[in-house]
Amino acid sequence: MVLGRLVRHLRTARGMTLDDLGRAIGRAPSQVSMLENGHREPKLSLLAQVAEALGVPLRDLLSPEPPTRRAALEVQLERAQRGPLFASLGMPTVKVGRSLPSDALEALVALQDQVQRLLTENAATPEEARRANAELRARMRAQDNYFPELEEHARTLLDAVGHHGGPLSQRATAEIAAHLGFTLHYVADLPHSTRTVTDLAHGRIYLPQTGAAHNDSRSPLLQAVASHVLGHSEPVDYADFLRQRVEANYLAAALMIPEASAVAFLGDAKAERRLSVEDLRDTYAVPYETAAHRFTNLATRHLQIPVHFMKVHEGGTLHKAYENDGVVFPSDPLGAIEGQPVCRQWTARVVFTLDDRFSPYYQYTDTSSGTFWCTSRVQGSSQGAFSVSVGTPFAHVRWFRGRETTERSASRCPDASCCREAPRALASRWEDQAFPSARPHASLLAALPVGVFPGVDQTEVYEFLERHAPRS
Repeated sequence: MVLGRLVRHLRTARGMTLDDLGRAIGRAPSQVSMLENGHREPKLSLLAQVAEALGVPLRDLLSPEPPTRRAALEVQLERAQRGPLFASLGMPTVKVGRSLPSDALEALVALQDQVQRLLTENAATPEEARRANAELRARMRAQDNYFPELEEHARTLLDAVGHHGGPLSQRATAEIAAHLGFTLHYVADLPHSTRTVTDLAHGRIYLPQTGAAHNDSRSPLLQAVASHVLGHSEPVDYADFLRQRVEANYLAAALMIPEASAVAFLGDAKAERRLSVEDLRDTYAVPYETAAHRFTNLATRHLQIPVHFMKVHEGGTLHKAYENDGVVFPSDPLGAIEGQPVCRQWTARVVFTLDDRFSPYYQYTDTSSGTFWCTSRVQGSSQGAFSVSVGTPFAHVRWFRGRETTERSASRCPDASCCREAPRALASRWEDQAFPSARPHASLLAALPVGVFPGVDQTEVYEFLERHAPRS
């Protein structure tokens, strides 16, 4: 369609009619009209003839930009009318030609944009979120949760501040921000819906005065820096928002646990058959969950060990997970795993039954997809306790510390008789005598908050920036 508008623009600018151009290229005027209206995609040889007849280089006809503002609007409306959204409305199409007034064309394009925006916002439902999560998890599995371009970004930043291994200090974190042109400002009135706010106009990153609410005070700053480095812009939909969050988290972890030194450390541990998430955590002074995530980034690519990761709420529901080792997570018909109940026999649930929740717990679990060894520990949060677990198939457990455990369990899930149904004697006594009052999460039935950044109060953020912006 852009090509057609370019041809029409150049033809009329030269005072040529359809007949004139048709004779020049040996084609009927109706064929030229089809070309100009975007109903025909010509061969390169015909384009060369058209360019010669119009007296322009061939590359001018291949420009991706429409020649005028009106041409751009015409192309936009034509594309919209040929798309699935317009077809679903069952409305007659509007003929896009010279007889269509420019103000009407502007109005139709604006209306189309608004319909598309409203449709996108209304799609931000729990189903859409689960679908986006499932698609992202499939991408992570396909590349073993390893993103080489993000690792390269981390290397470049760490080299810039002279950090080549060991724990990344708070000072080094601030030096990375300074290297990128940002100053840090700790404030007491950070908007409640945010972890940090970046003022791109003045090169400022605002953080809360206390880091007590976070697992690691470096993480929110590094995530803010990561979004800037990766050129993140306003998300176009929830899937884009989710992708940006995963990329920022990955890059932040790659800065706190640099690839080169971590791979050397893990390689030595594998050679000595003492791989341990706890050791990785202690060596780089990061939270256990960060170490567990980072282990999954590096284990398959550099150690040839397939793994899985789970974060499970104390209520038994799966919060987030990753696998490339064949373990089968509970899922809904859309393939989403978030919020699904985890088998009571799995390590991630058994660990909650222990008196000592905070020491590492190791267990072998026989499942329908094989036997897996897993290490798990419990961590607290404002939303309750969570278990964080890392596991691997039985064939690879020889590399790990804790492989000598005698703890073993068997899971028959998704067979309901495994742990979804109460024992028969217990059920016969209580099934007609109990009426519990459920305590669902507030967001369980609600759609995700709509807007550019889901859940963030944009007005609150803008008012905050206005309060703190430097005055000239």
